[in-house]
Amino acid sequence: MPTWRSLLLGLHGPGVLGSKAPGCRPSCYSSGLEPSSGLAAARTLARGGAGSPAPDTVGAPVEEEDPFFKVPVNKLAAAVSNFGYDLYRVRSSESPTANVLLSPLSVATALSALSLGAEQRTESSLHRALYYDLISNPDLHGTYKELLAAVTAPQKNLKSASRIIFEKKLRIKASFVAPLEKSYGTRPRILTGNSRLDLQEVNNWVQAQTKGKVARSTRELPGEISILLLGVAYFKGQWVTKFDSRKTSLEDFHLDEERTVKVPMMSDPKAVLRYGLDSDLNCKIAQLPLTGSMSIIFFLPLKVTQNLTMIEESLTSEFIHDIDRELKTVQAVLTVPKLKLSYEGELTKSVQELKLQSLFDSPDFSKITGKPIKLTQVEHRIGFEWNEDGGSATSSPGPRLTFPLDYHLNQPFIFVLRDTDTGALLFIGKILDPRST
Repeated sequence: MPTWRSLLLGLHGPGVLGSKAPGCRPSCYSSGLEPSSGLAAARTLARGGAGSPAPDTVGAPVEEEDPFFKVPVNKLAAAVSNFGYDLYRVRSSESPTANVLLSPLSVATALSALSLGAEQRTESSLHRALYYDLISNPDLHGTYKELLAAVTAPQKNLKSASRIIFEKKLRIKASFVAPLEKSYGTRPRILTGNSRLDLQEVNNWVQAQTKGKVARSTRELPGEISILLLGVAYFKGQWVTKFDSRKTSLEDFHLDEERTVKVPMMSDPKAVLRYGLDSDLNCKIAQLPLTGSMSIIFFLPLKVTQNLTMIEESLTSEFIHDIDRELKTVQAVLTVPKLKLSYEGELTKSVQELKLQSLFDSPDFSKITGKPIKLTQVEHRIGFEWNEDGGSATSSPGPRLTFPLDYHLNQPFIFVLRDTDTGALLFIGKILDPRST
């Protein structure tokens, strides 16, 4: 039977464990006070894939669905975010010794848009990968339009866009283009066959969508394209409480037990954050608010030698939602490395690993065109950064603890950028070396 995950909130001093409650899913949290309830969404959406073990529900009481997940746009956000955590796990396993940066929403959006042109067999494969098969929504694409509007509102500071690019001279049905434009705000692009002009046009589109924040690519488009999906995103975080740049200094970042490097570290000796200690995952969790109703959740192992895999396997929309509910506001000594990362490359193999190989072999996209076509490539171009910038110079004081609380991101960690309003996963990163770009 899955065990209750203990969460020490650090309110009673070191060494105090949270309580256990029988029969709860691994994504449940205990604050050491009262057990969480209303986790039917976790049962509904977690299918038993990577990081989501199937619950033992035999004889268990039926729990009422969390009101947060009763909102259609939030439920859809949870579904596509679970796809995002799956995609992240694949990418991380492919790059065990390197930083990983993803904006899964842009990839999910491209796949969701492509499903508009898929007949039943192919549509089912896409819906299963996106966790649509576990939610009941007769207007999926209309709800997706709401989700995109919510997370890309001007105050969010997020630029995210997706595009479907087709082979040259392909005749596309108007019955596909109209709903694509209505729900996803984009039109498909048909290649000219001139590689230089096609690359220039794609670069111009990326620059326009990210306001020039994502660099122009010099990589030529592949010669034999049938369908290319392109997902782009850029985000620069604005803390609710900005860091004092005068306190930023070069400090040690521990790559492992033996190697350290000097990186610019921002610091706040009286930071107000939300905090908890996961005793099962052996990691300290902190949440820092950003402007625009967004937040970053950090997962910091207790030891620099600790493998991040166990944390990665636990990541689901429901798990993150539970964390958001259970963390408590505290005051801490905080250090955070300045970060500026980018990624440009293929996610083709990673997407294939998510049981979507059939899209690359013999899919049925007859709602798009009468000609047999298939997915050829998935491209991802993204940029992400945070520095001292933020809103107010000071924050309201948090609860004072009877013991000192330090939170130093001076070793490998994982971060999750989440939209507070919808719960959508916007960016996720594994930072093994903050110097890498």
